[in-house]
Amino acid sequence: MIKFFVMDVDGTLTDGKVYMGNDGECFKAFDIKDGFAIKCLLPPQNIIPVIITARDSKIVKNRCDELSILECHQNVSKKYEKLLQILSEYSKKERCEYTLSNVAYIGDDILDIQCMSPVKEAGGIVGCPANAVKQVRDLSDFISEAKGGDGAVREFAEWILERI
Repeated sequence: MIKFFVMDVDGTLTDGKVYMGNDGECFKAFDIKDGFAIKCLLPPQNIIPVIITARDSKIVKNRCDELSILECHQNVSKKYEKLLQILSEYSKKERCEYTLSNVAYIGDDILDIQCMSPVKEAGGIVGCPANAVKQVRDLSDFISEAKGGDGAVREFAEWILERI
């Protein structure tokens, strides 16, 4: 049973581009459909949305706050270690054992494989946007028809929820 819906940000929840203003300010665009899935579709099924991203951005923190994502982990290059830590913390808190088989993970690039491969091997589910790198697409159980930042997370969430 899926308990954790883990997402990368850049290239998954966004189009992977960093927009820079004249004064160095950064912008990211998020798809409203993805946000709806995260905030309104997953929680009623007791699925916890989790962000693990290698970059650090106030924009991401603001989006997580808006969507009530409590598990927002930024500036994490060792994503697999962070994922195991989250599973351990919830196992202790809820007095049950959560494993990688309880994880659905969506990512788009090489850095995500460190989590996606063990999640898949453990019986969890892995997915990616249509424009993910080839190695990630080859590993994925689900490949969205949408590109990152264009509803891919929503498609993956709905696909998972259809199987519950």
